[in-house]
Amino acid sequence: MENKIHSLIKNHSILIFEKVKGYREYLHRFPELSYQEFESMKFVSETLTKLGIENVSEVGNTGVVGIIRGKHHSVEEACIGLRADLDALPIQEENNVDYKSTVQGVMHACGHDVHTSILLGVAEILNELKDQLPSPIKLIFQPGEEKNPGGATYMIRDGVLKNPIVKEMYALHVFPDMETGKVGFKEGVYMASCDEIYITIHGKGGHGATPDKTIDPIVIGANIITSIQQIVSRKCDPTIPCVLSFGHFEGIGATNIIPSQVILKGTFRTMNEVWRKEAWELIKNHVENTAKAFGGTVDVEISKGYPYLENNPLITSKLRDNAISFLGSESVEELPIRMTSEDFAFYSQEIPVCFFRLGVRNESKGIIHGVHTSKFDIDPEALKIGVQVFCLAAF
Repeated sequence: MENKIHSLIKNHSILIFEKVKGYREYLHRFPELSYQEFESMKFVSETLTKLGIENVSEVGNTGVVGIIRGKHHSVEEACIGLRADLDALPIQEENNVDYKSTVQGVMHACGHDVHTSILLGVAEILNELKDQLPSPIKLIFQPGEEKNPGGATYMIRDGVLKNPIVKEMYALHVFPDMETGKVGFKEGVYMASCDEIYITIHGKGGHGATPDKTIDPIVIGANIITSIQQIVSRKCDPTIPCVLSFGHFEGIGATNIIPSQVILKGTFRTMNEVWRKEAWELIKNHVENTAKAFGGTVDVEISKGYPYLENNPLITSKLRDNAISFLGSESVEELPIRMTSEDFAFYSQEIPVCFFRLGVRNESKGIIHGVHTSKFDIDPEALKIGVQVFCLAAF
């Protein structure tokens, strides 16, 4: 039975390859930012309808959900969820390709056009094979993966995991560090939580030649950034992965002008929810006490982002083994943990999930650039592999 299904998946994926490639190029030309994916939603819904797949739009505001049932599936039967994301990034594309973004300052630089196109291809194949599916399939096209609070929270709010119940869920993500033709898996904890830190330091500005008459927020900010690292190095259990980084330090003064205000922005990431909450309080208290010691005051905002992502070991190992059987062991890699984050993690807090990586790199074609860059692109052959392995998850 497995060899028969594998053969059907492989043959179908080859037959629809050009169609899936066309989906991707269309979506890439017309990217939309998080929570503004109105045309993408419409395109997905219309494509599913043409395929004869029951679907509903505006789930999670700009998301789409489709259902595939075979003749032996009941309406209430628990299903398998397959998820793709719709949103693009505020990046100006620099690729010189026929399908280059037509929207100024917006680009699919994280591959969500790839994910959506693959799932549309998967939808067509699974709909053809629906009477052989062991469980119904819920196709989940989600908005806003790139921006807090995460489109997954809106989808969950609108009941995407219910009616019928989703018993397990799968998602893939492009991985430009991995060669096209390969996929990667990681059982257990895989990606970090992600919180945003905003600190406004209030001091007293003045002349750089008379610092004694000021409360220097530059000095306060410098002390905060250097000393706050001790929270990670001395308060965090060293077995828990944890990162605290600041990427924005804004103090608008001059060579001889001390400003009255400094703004810091950073990120806090970890893989333990108990420590995560403890760290919020430690960071807040440390920042306030440091500012107070220099005579200043601060406003501290910690914007809660995505939780850590944990892949269910059972379903992850099953899909990995199926991928090895389908692609060969040389095409399936074991992934290390990553301190990047993904809002698919919200689903992992609710049900068993598997989030795997899809190789899209091809150095001979110059496809070497990372996600979130203006020159990110994929080898289109990766679309075929993505469709195949996503289909395996359904079986």
